Amino acid sequence: MSSKPVQLSAGRALTPGAIALMLMLCLSWGFNQIAVKLVLPDVPPMLQALSRSVGALPVLLAIGWFRGVKFFERDGTLWPGVSAGVIFGIEFVLIYRGLLLTSASRAVVFLYTAPFFVALGSYVFLGERLRAPQWGGLALSFAGVALAIGVPQANVDAKVLLGDLLIVAGGALWAATTLIVKTTALIKAPAEKGLGYQVALSIPILAFAAWISDETITHVPGPLSLSLLAYQAFWVVGLTFLLWFALVKTYSASKLSAFTFVTPLFGVVASYFIMHDTLTIAFGVAALLVIAGLYLVNKPDPKVTPDPNVPA
Repeated sequence: MSSKPVQLSAGRALTPGAIALMLMLCLSWGFNQIAVKLVLPDVPPMLQALSRSVGALPVLLAIGWFRGVKFFERDGTLWPGVSAGVIFGIEFVLIYRGLLLTSASRAVVFLYTAPFFVALGSYVFLGERLRAPQWGGLALSFAGVALAIGVPQANVDAKVLLGDLLIVAGGALWAATTLIVKTTALIKAPAEKGLGYQVALSIPILAFAAWISDETITHVPGPLSLSLLAYQAFWVVGLTFLLWFALVKTYSASKLSAFTFVTPLFGVVASYFIMHDTLTIAFGVAALLVIAGLYLVNKPDPKVTPDPNVPA
């Protein structure tokens, strides 16, 4: 391992291209919770998460091989990669287990508490300073998400609350992997290698979780479940997580994570088309709150002069 210290970087402001890419990622992730819930009758949660990692790993290796990534080069990323991989695996144990106990709509709200954890971690470890308007933007965005999902149901019991807590814990671990990438040698590693650590190490963790949970597949999954498993493995993990990893290396961690507040709104829209949920005026108001919040979070500080040596 390299003994050279890693130069920390808070990352630059989001460009229009990065914003467009983040919208595409958020759309994909917004549908993901629905995909997981639809597959659960055919494939239990830990085996579903395991199949996702097993399917995604060859995609990452193939892309890395095509781009000439040296996966086994000694570059100081081993222990940060192992740490991120272990956290990544536990994160999805918590998320998939939580989805058994709570609804997809509640899960997507609580999962995207991650930006608060990232903002706090960025403040402590990266030296990012969120100004008052940015904190207000985070609050507005979260209020919009809560409004879009609706008031909690009266029949929410301890089991559902436990599922919510597991999802929040998963969101905190998601934030932790983001910060590990930003504060270690992984910041300079190819995205395929950084994500490869996480996906590869999640496989034994998820396999062990499936084993101790005594999970089995009792019948051959139908075409819909198989296609949604492929969507989760090849597209969500194999490609969109790779794009996210690349963005995290370049742009502000807190601002990128704040942008993921859009994901639950896309999840609500997906529920409308797939589950035939009704969209209300409240959803329109919620969307405006989220957009306003994102504007405040990403609004440049007029007191800061851009560095001409940093590309826009």
